Amino acid sequence: MREAFLVAADTVVAVGRRVLPKAELPGEAADCLRLLSGRQHRVYTAVCLLTPQDVRRERVVETRVRFKRLSSRDIEAYLASDEWRGKAGGYAIQGLAGAFVVKLVGSYSAVVGLPLYETVSLLDGEGFPVRSAWGGPA
Repeated sequence: MREAFLVAADTVVAVGRRVLPKAELPGEAADCLRLLSGRQHRVYTAVCLLTPQDVRRERVVETRVRFKRLSSRDIEAYLASDEWRGKAGGYAIQGLAGAFVVKLVGSYSAVVGLPLYETVSLLDGEGFPVRSAWGGPA
């Protein structure tokens, strides 16, 4: 039997029925940003918890994000930052791309990559002492 709780999460960005890649090349990131420009898209982040007793719990969090209309200057400058590398949809909201966001409905932390409310709820529900490091009662 394992003695640890395992937590894993992953994120995808979708526009309509199209799931965007985790951009690895500048052209991929530029294509994603042009597609997201001036539009709403959805960010789905799944988090899965496996307990020491092999109990599996999971949640999927959906967040809607609307980008401003991006100029070619916006896109070129963002590509030069390299923040987009390996990021779902070719952007990292916690960095420079946060300035592209006109509206967000849902969980900011899920767009970053780990939905905190859901993760803490899953851990707490399975008896993990999530509050013990907060300095107060566990």
